[in-house]
Amino acid sequence: MGLSIYNIKKWIKMFTGNSVLHVDQSLGEVFTPSKLEGYFNNLTKKVEMQPQYLENDCLPTVKTEKGEDILFPVAIFQYGLGCWDLYLIKKDEKYKIKFLQCAEWAIENQDSQGAWNNFFFAYPDHPYGAMAQGEGASLLTRAWQITKKEEFLKAAKRAIHFMLQPVEKGGTSKYIDEDLILLEYTHLPAVLNGWIFSVFGLYDICLVCEDEKFKTSLNKTLKTLENYMSFFDCDYWSNYDLNNHITSPFYHHLHIAQMKALYLITEKEVFLRYEKKWTKEERKKSNKIRAIIHKSIQKIKE
Repeated sequence: MGLSIYNIKKWIKMFTGNSVLHVDQSLGEVFTPSKLEGYFNNLTKKVEMQPQYLENDCLPTVKTEKGEDILFPVAIFQYGLGCWDLYLIKKDEKYKIKFLQCAEWAIENQDSQGAWNNFFFAYPDHPYGAMAQGEGASLLTRAWQITKKEEFLKAAKRAIHFMLQPVEKGGTSKYIDEDLILLEYTHLPAVLNGWIFSVFGLYDICLVCEDEKFKTSLNKTLKTLENYMSFFDCDYWSNYDLNNHITSPFYHHLHIAQMKALYLITEKEVFLRYEKKWTKEERKKSNKIRAIIHKSIQKIKE
């Protein structure tokens, strides 16, 4: 990635709170464990920062490094999930309408394998990712719940089936002996937040269908994540991935919220332990400054 005008602008927006890609994503306001209700993380600010899409038939776009406005699957899925939560909170039909539009787009743009071409603009040789598959499934299962239209549930199942295919066969999962790692980027080391968003999608599909493969895979990847948690810790902060890239303050805060959600759905003490540890570290200003400096040096060296 390195230093470029595009990335400098992106980082400035992120640190000043003006990036729609990096809004606060604390624990979902209407999230309820074991129920297909509110989403795990609060994505409502993605909608509130882009209210114009509620007034027309357009979907949110993101700008690439080349300055092109594109329809990015993850951005659309997250916007839809933000609309879902706002609908549950405010009972305003405009949020339901946009939520369902995002879900319809997900079906229309899912390929025959069940995949979404998520990284076509950045990594054309590695276009698929588990995070997109998981978030797409979370969106579609909720669309099925509110409409009972089987095409939504079928598309969600296809998304997870593809997600669980081994990377070697074109999928987004890495199988190592008894371990199952869900890869946000199939050609890069595992990213913590992407792995967890993928787990959320797998968890959601397990709430609505009795597929034993899904349940076995959920248990396996959760166990793997438990065992890998120490690799995402750097003593005073959290790591972004298994390549020891430290997180920005945004991703550190996201990790804390994800730990809270994981503990609520699993009751595994390891997730509660890291949630408490990282929260304590986040409150220490010197840790945040140290992490920002460390992150900046890593970016310059890339």
